[in-house]
Amino acid sequence: MTTVGLTGLGTYVPDGVVTGEEIAAESGIPEAVVVEKMGVVEKRVCPPDADHASDMSVAAAEEALADAGVAAADVDLLLYHGSEFKDHVVWSAAADVADRLGAENAFATESYTLCAGAPIAVRQAAAQLQVDHVDTALLVAASREEDLVDYANPDSSFMFNFGSGASAMVLEADAGDDARATVHESAAKTDGSFSRDVVMPAGGSVAPPSEETVAAGEHALDVADPDGMKERLGPVSLPAFLDVADTALDRSGFAREDVGFVALTHMKRSFHERVLEELGVDPAEDGFYLDRYGHVQSADQILAVEEGLERGRIDDGDVVLLLGAGTGYTWAATALRWRA
Repeated sequence: MTTVGLTGLGTYVPDGVVTGEEIAAESGIPEAVVVEKMGVVEKRVCPPDADHASDMSVAAAEEALADAGVAAADVDLLLYHGSEFKDHVVWSAAADVADRLGAENAFATESYTLCAGAPIAVRQAAAQLQVDHVDTALLVAASREEDLVDYANPDSSFMFNFGSGASAMVLEADAGDDARATVHESAAKTDGSFSRDVVMPAGGSVAPPSEETVAAGEHALDVADPDGMKERLGPVSLPAFLDVADTALDRSGFAREDVGFVALTHMKRSFHERVLEELGVDPAEDGFYLDRYGHVQSADQILAVEEGLERGRIDDGDVVLLLGAGTGYTWAATALRWRA
């Protein structure tokens, strides 16, 4: 079977910074809760007129292509797996990014699994590299959903960690010694009973944009029943994370004791540590907590991997687990074997 290698990584974050102290002042939540419990020392935010999803994707993609030593013209597939909130409504960011990069030989497509997007995007692209007429795939993701957060709405407080940024990965078929990591197997599961818990009330076909919806503040993310969502999500979230992690590892021929690094969606600090501890790894040494980025949707995993590499937390031969979850609710994992 064709072996798929990860040959390039890239990230981008905007210059603007919002601190946990500022979030606390605007929301009325104590600073200690924002910084310690929510895990936001600071996060990156975009200016209104720049760093749109496509711009950030292009910047991350250029870095990933340079890291892989791949020319844009040699890309066969460009997959955007970032936020649905992008430059325009009903618009292909993937096509725009491909054009701006000069990836004229690539077909461009998009995949949305919200914050579980990275492990699933790797799974989708790897499958095409194994069976389709595709040799090189470029995966890009960006998020600036921080724009959709209303700090005056306590019902949406679990989204106050949303930050902005982008990531990119280059995957190649039979990359051999050029691979930074070998892509192994994946797993995912969805509990659709959470599908309507987190929405932006207006802007779609149910409530088209109007003066009334704008005046009512319905173009920000909202949670209809935050206490009910928390009550239902609490018992199922950890088992679901462990289920997809164990399944991806087992399909790959690995076990928990083989895991050397976990790149996990940003979440409250205590739950981040609990997930890693349940998987048998040290949160301080075998992962990276994104408390100076916040939650950058499906860019989280590559931001964590790059920070882990910079700090020497990922070694030759380590199994690296990309682990994510996104409202809807979907949990997903993909296993990689890292190379020096």
